[in-house]
Amino acid sequence: RAAQPRGSYSWGKVGLESEVAKLLASSDPLVQIQPDRPYAELWMGAHPRGDAIIRDNRIPQKTLGQWIADNPACLGAKVKDAFQGRLPFLFKVLSVNTALSIQAHPNKELAVKLHAQFPEHYPDANHKPEMAIALTPFEGLCGFRPVEEIVSFLQSKDGEGGRSRGRTPGAAFPPCGGFMMGMVAVIAPGLSTHTVAEGKDTSGSNGDLLLRLHSQYPGDIGCFTIYFLNLVKLEPGEAMFLGANEPHAYLHGDCVECMACSDNTVRAGLTPKFIDVLTLCEMLNYTPAPSSSKIFPAAQSQLDPSVYLYDPPVPDFAIMRIEIPPSIKLYLVSAMDSASILLVIQGTAVGTSTAAASEMTLRRGSVLFISANESISLHLSSPDGMLLFRACCLL
Repeated sequence: RAAQPRGSYSWGKVGLESEVAKLLASSDPLVQIQPDRPYAELWMGAHPRGDAIIRDNRIPQKTLGQWIADNPACLGAKVKDAFQGRLPFLFKVLSVNTALSIQAHPNKELAVKLHAQFPEHYPDANHKPEMAIALTPFEGLCGFRPVEEIVSFLQSKDGEGGRSRGRTPGAAFPPCGGFMMGMVAVIAPGLSTHTVAEGKDTSGSNGDLLLRLHSQYPGDIGCFTIYFLNLVKLEPGEAMFLGANEPHAYLHGDCVECMACSDNTVRAGLTPKFIDVLTLCEMLNYTPAPSSSKIFPAAQSQLDPSVYLYDPPVPDFAIMRIEIPPSIKLYLVSAMDSASILLVIQGTAVGTSTAAASEMTLRRGSVLFISANESISLHLSSPDGMLLFRACCLL
């Protein structure tokens, strides 16, 4: 059993408003949740900046990374060979109260280049695709809006420089020196910081969101990305996949997130951290698309109707959502040729692993590392069934 809470980041939800805090409190009765502290992230994996601690009375306490190094076969043969004996993904729960930075992640080629040139800002040479699956209603920005929507926003602005300047719907939306610079030149004159501070909405729509972002980051030009990027609203169980060069930001809500193991993030606004606008503008995918296209579908398993698979177009990770109905009292978490991490969101059960005769009690917030080719039998004891998420690698 392994998980690691990560810091009181200021953007996290506070106290028991946070899903992270609720999971911590349910999994460990000794944890005291402080009502005025933000609880932003729960990390489940072997990332060197937050290596999970294994809680198992049968072995001396060690981190998950140490356990994998000592037992590399636990990854599965294909995963071990493909990822040099390391767990290729990091699994998280995020509780977002205020917006995270406008950002994108480099592909592997650019990651190698950035790491070589600026290792203090880009600490590794890996890409960082990631996926967020909503646990509560979740808001985020993802990808450029259709050109018609962008033009409509521009045409609704008053004042010199706030018009579309002859750009026609359907035309390709070029970088124009970078979208952040474009916002300064085109959007900002029509929606000045002064106007926002006065509480007046000249946007035609998204006014409440603009005011909310401005209250969180006063004077930050990144507030205006809402007129260029899609606003994506996810209901629980819906997902966004954020591939290389995809501009995005998380705005509010709770989610599970899985990503390749990397710290490479190129930021351009809504953050006090290092901003690299030029790199971002050069790398971004500027292809416009509707917000509906940013919701990543899950496929129900034909072998097990309780399993819904989110399988993104990267080798590093996939996620299963497992919904066990109340009518099922014995459920098998099947073996697979990959190490995996299992998170309990709802329900209780007594679990027995094929690798050990001992039993373990699983409840909301419990986290299990499951070695490759091992299965877990769950004897359910909750009347409402169970909801689990399982991160793995499908090669």
